[in-house]
Amino acid sequence: MKLNSIKPATGAKRPKLRVGRGASAGQGKTCGRGVKGQRARKGGYHKVGFEGGQMPLQRRLPKMGFRSAIKRTRGEITLETLTKIAATNGGAVDLAALKAASAVPAGIEKVKVILSGEVGGAVTVRGLAVTKGARTAIEAAGGKVE
Repeated sequence: MKLNSIKPATGAKRPKLRVGRGASAGQGKTCGRGVKGQRARKGGYHKVGFEGGQMPLQRRLPKMGFRSAIKRTRGEITLETLTKIAATNGGAVDLAALKAASAVPAGIEKVKVILSGEVGGAVTVRGLAVTKGARTAIEAAGGKVE
C-alpha cells in the first residue's frame, strides 16, 4: 500500500452541493431555504437557544445546585489522625488541639470524628461530635468521649 493510492470507500464522500445554479441543478431558486422569513435571509439567524421571544428553556427550568455556607465551618477527622494527635497531646483531643496540629483549617467551628482506620490506644475526645462506629471503636480501645 502506498500513500498516494489511499482513497475513501465508494459512496463515503458525496459531491459538494452547488446551490443557486438553476433548476436543473436541483437546488435552484430558493436554494433549499424555503420561502421568505428570517431563515431565508442572508445572515438572518438568531442566537442559540432563542425561541422567538418565548421564555427560553434554560430560563424556564429551575436552577440546580447549592453551596452551603455552613460547610466551610464543619470538618471531619479520622480515627487514625485522632490517634496521632492524641499521642502528641497526652491522650486528649479537642478542637484547639486539632487546629494546633493543622489537622483542620482555622475557620472550622465543629468537627466530627468518623470511623476510618483504627485507634492506637486510649484516647479522650472532648467537645467533638462522634459517629456511632467511631464511638464504639474509641471505647473498645479504652478511651472515652466527653
